[in-house]
Amino acid sequence: MSFNFHLPDIGEGVIEGEIVSWKVGVGDTVSLDQPMVEVQTDKATVEIPSPRAGTISEIRFQEGEICPVGDILVIIDTGEGAAESAPAAAAESSAGNGATQVTPPTAPAAPPVAARPEVIDASADRDRVLATPSTRRLARKLGVDLGMVPATGKNGRVTSDDVRSFADGGVPEMPATTTARPAAVPAVTSAPAATNTALARTEPAPIAVPSMGDEERIPFRGVRRKIADNMVRSAFTATHFTYVEEVDMTEMVEVRKRIKAKAAERGIKLTYLPFLVKAVVAGLKKWPALNASLDEATQEIVRKFYYHIGIAAQGPNGLVVTTVRDCDRLSIFGIAREIQRLADAVQDGSITRDDMTGSTFTISSLGVLGGVMATPIINFPEVGILGVHKMSQRPAVVDGEIVPRWLMNLSISLDHRLVDGWDGAMFIQEIKGLLEDPELLFMEQG
Repeated sequence: MSFNFHLPDIGEGVIEGEIVSWKVGVGDTVSLDQPMVEVQTDKATVEIPSPRAGTISEIRFQEGEICPVGDILVIIDTGEGAAESAPAAAAESSAGNGATQVTPPTAPAAPPVAARPEVIDASADRDRVLATPSTRRLARKLGVDLGMVPATGKNGRVTSDDVRSFADGGVPEMPATTTARPAAVPAVTSAPAATNTALARTEPAPIAVPSMGDEERIPFRGVRRKIADNMVRSAFTATHFTYVEEVDMTEMVEVRKRIKAKAAERGIKLTYLPFLVKAVVAGLKKWPALNASLDEATQEIVRKFYYHIGIAAQGPNGLVVTTVRDCDRLSIFGIAREIQRLADAVQDGSITRDDMTGSTFTISSLGVLGGVMATPIINFPEVGILGVHKMSQRPAVVDGEIVPRWLMNLSISLDHRLVDGWDGAMFIQEIKGLLEDPELLFMEQG
């Protein structure tokens, strides 16, 4: 029989994927879970395995083409019975309809790419929990039985946060139903919606760039297009303001120099970034307005009491914001180890969606290329981003004398809709005090 395989929902908000490369061709025999095609979405590159054993009879989308979620991607001749179809919508089937899931094993010979998506197969005889591969790895690491974890994700998917909460002995907070909100709320939210419509930007007509000589044209889609869309949305939604401060890092330089060898013994490359992360968490605890988001749908300010710090990193496909979760629970070495893992994953292409989502505040650092200062764009829907700039030895006045000191600038961009200038300035001063006196940083608990 012919099995119609539809491009599945491989990430929240993903509506299409670009076919990067086919690992099989028409007429090829495939086995269950064999790597079949590599697809690039606006979030990551994923490798999709075959949900059936059989022969490839038709490929609907070629390399470089865009396949919408739900469209038939490939047809597999399984050689038995009548034709069947496994649309992406099967993910929304209830347990009563027998919706099951196949979690493919990692193929040793496959090139490093992001974690494979879960393939929903409504006709298979296996009944397994709906969860991404990274969530399954986390569950194995924490010794958690996924079948026991209450799911809060889309379509009954168990999320990484669900697993962590269960491992800590808690129960994940289930998404609130619409009936739980007072009836008066719609009347409240209607006014801002009208205002937003009235203030909406008029989109300019697309500009065509004529050819003037030898050139290369690269399709503007995938990760780069998503980055551009997010930057435009942030710039025209959040009301940015920037504050800059100089920090004397001389004492911190000495501290890092003393413990760098100890970190190396544990296989950790210790940069200044873990110290910055720890200082940022301490600042966010004292100034919670900066660890927040605006829920535009409900017109609520959401203040978060978990500290998932985004680290902006340059990868082969452009800027990527990775997420170091629960930084308040990690040591300096623990943060350094996680930053290193994420950086390696960005470079080799194995970064997962879970590793790039859920941050509550972002740090952007270019190291020695950091320059004097910048005005970073907020990682929407967060309300703040910290720019870390180049540290260099410069003359400074200390106790009335001119002496060489290691100085560095910090710049912070904030959403003025939620954060006042006073809060932003005090937040930076808190970070400055901890970095200039590292003993205070190590005294911060949790």
